[in-house]
Order: sequence, then C-alpha cells, then structure tokens
Amino acid sequence: MPDARGTHYDHGVTRALVLIDLMPRIIDLDLAPHRGAEVLDRCRRLAAVFRAAGAPVVQVRVERPGVAEQPPGSDFADGLVEAGDVVVVKRTVGAFHGTDLHDQLRRRGVDTVVIAGLVTTMGVESTARAASDHGYELEFVADAMSAFAADEHDFTVERIFPRFGAVRVTDDYPDADAVRR
Repeated sequence: MPDARGTHYDHGVTRALVLIDLMPRIIDLDLAPHRGAEVLDRCRRLAAVFRAAGAPVVQVRVERPGVAEQPPGSDFADGLVEAGDVVVVKRTVGAFHGTDLHDQLRRRGVDTVVIAGLVTTMGVESTARAASDHGYELEFVADAMSAFAADEHDFTVERIFPRFGAVRVTDDYPDADAVRR
C-alpha cells in the first residue's frame, strides 16, 4: 500500500521512474531507433502511470559545468515536470555522481529504478550502472529511450541491460496496477 516514501507494496517492491535528459536540445538530435519525440511521448505516458500509482517520478537534466549560460534547449521539455516530481540537475553523464539522487531515492524507500530517456548509451546507461552500484534493482523501458545509432541502442538493450535488470517496454506499464506488481 502507498506510503509517504513512495509506492511500497506487500511484495516489497518500491519503484521510482527515473527519466534522463528529456530536454529539447537532446530530443531534437538525430536519434535511432526511436525519434526523440516518440521517446518523449512514451516517457510522458510512463510518468502519468507512475504518478497515478503514487510512485516517485524523477526528472534528470544535464547542465554543462563552467559556463555562465546553458545552451538553448537545456530546460526540460514543455509540460514534462509536474508538481511533486523530484528534479535532479547533473553535471556529468550519469545522474548519481555529484547529485542527491541516491538520497532522494533512499528517503522514499525506493529499491527498484525504472529508467528511460536519452541517450541509451550515455546518460541512461551511465545512470543505470551507478544505480546498480548503489544496490538498486533495475527495469529498462527499451522503447522509451534511443541512441545516436540504432545498432548502439540495440546492442545495449539486448546485451548489456539484461545483465543489470529486466528489459521492458512502455506497454508493460499500462496502468497504476502494473507499477504496483
């Protein structure tokens, strides 16, 4: 049943959705196998489902260190972040180093990180590896991420991610009950 830390259920799983770098300057890149706009749409769907389940939604974006002004398109995509979402600003490829992401998740009792966003072989993979190092279980939403080339994405999703956790698709989370399982 839900509690103040997140969504915790009798079988002991507390999931959080972690969305990586959904910013116009990254969404608009030439990505494959899914266009950035497709990834954004799927991530919006996932976020709505996780919010309905009372599960934490973590929005991560990158800022370039040492510059006075960030490049255009460095904010989150319009309408993506909602009240109650956890916002993490990173300055490295992964979302754990130099941020309070681990503390935010631990405070909410999270043990399973469901990860999606951009780019599969960079921010997503780096964050996933660090999440594993921190002891989190992982679920990867393969159709809610993309890379600079389809073969990079496919290799990572088919060969690397299964070593760290379960590979899923957006339709595996059709409603709040699916988040609670």
